[in-house]
Amino acid sequence: MSVVLTDFSDGVAIFTLNRPEAKNAVNLEVSQALAAAVDEFEARSDMTIGILTGSGGTFCAGMDLKAFARGERPSIPGRGFGGITERPPTKPLIAAVEGWALAGGCELALSTDLIVASRGAKFGLPEVKRGLVAAAGGLLRLPRILPYQLAMEIAITGEPFTAERAYQYGLVNRIAEPGEALVIARELATRVAANGPLAVRATKQIVSMAANYTDPDSFIAQRQFIDPVFSSSDAKEGALAFAEKRAPVWTGV
Repeated sequence: MSVVLTDFSDGVAIFTLNRPEAKNAVNLEVSQALAAAVDEFEARSDMTIGILTGSGGTFCAGMDLKAFARGERPSIPGRGFGGITERPPTKPLIAAVEGWALAGGCELALSTDLIVASRGAKFGLPEVKRGLVAAAGGLLRLPRILPYQLAMEIAITGEPFTAERAYQYGLVNRIAEPGEALVIARELATRVAANGPLAVRATKQIVSMAANYTDPDSFIAQRQFIDPVFSSSDAKEGALAFAEKRAPVWTGV
């Protein structure tokens, strides 16, 4: 079965990350499949808006650390993690979040335009706990949405935050009851799909440009800090410790 399921109907595209046994962790195969699905979405004139969600009650646990420990990087040049974080689609995209949206999963949600989250959903950027850096735009986008001190606390503690707290600060658009995030996201998407598709697409581009969400220079600038971390011994140790279910032993190199 495909690692990304797609459904195209009534102007709404639904992309479902489909690795429930791995909490929908993203490997290179997922990134490639999601990028291909988004390309089809972009090319279809009958599609106005998309929804990104996950199967099995989890949105996405982030990068597949076991694949990373083997040397795999789930990023596509020019498009980023999951195939969308550095170059989101030009059409609007809603994240329908159940369960965890962690690390790269949180960054996937942040790269969308609207977020619907179930009441029990949690977000987080725990990369620092694994000796890594949130390299897929989370550190660029989060402080543009949340107050600086709150964004910094989330980023450097690696601790999760609830959907209700995210809603309180404007990061989440709608709160749904558990299991209903996709239903509410569909309702929201249907309202958008009723509008002129060219107008919706242009409006999304103008708003996102004004907010500077997809500024490629920002991704280039952060690499001078990120690259030495990802090539460090600590990064390998963090991934191995996760895979081996033990506490990491940091060396600072």
